[in-house]
Amino acid sequence: MSQPGGCSTAARPLGLVMATALVVGNMIGSGVYLLPASLAPYGWNVIPAWGLTIMGSLCLAAIFAGLSRAWPQAGGPYVYVRAAFGADLAFFVAWAYWISLFVGNGAIAVAAVSYLSAFVPILATDALLSTGVTILLVWTMTAINLSGTRNAGWVQLIATLLKVLPLLAVMIIAAMAAPSGNLTLPDPAHPAITLAAITTAGTLTLWAFLGLESATVPAAKVVDPQRTIPRATLGGTMLSGLVYLFACSAVVLLLAPEVAAHSAAPFADVIGRYWGGGAAHLVAAFAMISALGALNGWILLQGEMPAAMAAGGVFPRALAKVAANGVPVRAHLLSSGLVTLVLALNASKTTVNLFTFVAVLATTASLVMYLFVAAAAFRLGAVRYWIAIAGALYSLWALYGAGAEANAWGVALIAAGVPVWWAMRVKAPNKK
Repeated sequence: MSQPGGCSTAARPLGLVMATALVVGNMIGSGVYLLPASLAPYGWNVIPAWGLTIMGSLCLAAIFAGLSRAWPQAGGPYVYVRAAFGADLAFFVAWAYWISLFVGNGAIAVAAVSYLSAFVPILATDALLSTGVTILLVWTMTAINLSGTRNAGWVQLIATLLKVLPLLAVMIIAAMAAPSGNLTLPDPAHPAITLAAITTAGTLTLWAFLGLESATVPAAKVVDPQRTIPRATLGGTMLSGLVYLFACSAVVLLLAPEVAAHSAAPFADVIGRYWGGGAAHLVAAFAMISALGALNGWILLQGEMPAAMAAGGVFPRALAKVAANGVPVRAHLLSSGLVTLVLALNASKTTVNLFTFVAVLATTASLVMYLFVAAAAFRLGAVRYWIAIAGALYSLWALYGAGAEANAWGVALIAAGVPVWWAMRVKAPNKK
């Protein structure tokens, strides 16, 4: 029996371990390593922001877990919204999500190059060279995905195991520094704790949780998807939340806010301050591996999503075509080409500014998907109603926190899908 996207039931290379590694690896990537620089200006507002984000993300994870049990097909969000509201709305939700994938991959690749600059300093000052290397990384990870899903799964698993090592190191340093009082507490008055600041910081912290739905997208390549996907989604989200809570708090306490705000590699700076420059370079290497692992996982999703849409008839059929190894080559080439365009158009921005801009933009597009998936769960009765309502309210709060500019960009990018939707409707007017 053939699955959406052209994958046979006999070709399911992603078991529970690899599916969980996909979730954890996509969440714990560039976000946990580079976000301290973006969050530093918000001081103590970050603490309640993390709390709200963790609770909201767990609600969303429960929503995806419930929906994946009833609809374990490839395409995840597209499948769920289509079941609840029809093909037209599902197209725009999936379009927004696809945008969040390839735009977000630009930010992840930027983070990888940021840590590479610890070994090649010119990358921190030469924007043109940095952009060129970033684009090269995108296509290298695309090539790995084109070689087969199992290969991409192994890369994800190894990278996920490696990336937790420097995070544990920072937690150990914080634990050792606490008794002697060698911790730097942010000034509680500058900036003041306000609802507006918490909301803005919360949008940035949500970037670190994007990916909790990762196991739902390549569902046709997951072993026993009705059981594996919910377990990987909930377990991966809870594990990642604990890592964020302790590791990011340690960075805030160990690195002064004014230093963190201007750091291209805050975790490496922490290790270097306490364990020497050699250790800092080692952490930079692990951080780069972490970002590359996340890039690998997200590139898997950015190819699978348009392929699933094409198989469902709301995207050009050519994108659903797969190679002998089951990989949708054309969908991958299109998505990575768009990542390249995003990076080229933003080559003049500094590393942290580019990361922050792209992260907020990708978060906004992804939140649209989360909102409608929560609404689908409510309508379909896939989870308890209060969980679906909480997920929807959290998504609306985060959209508000993204600000007018990011939301305007999100609307513009979603509107760009209208010509494609119209063309597909003209081609298949009776598609429901």
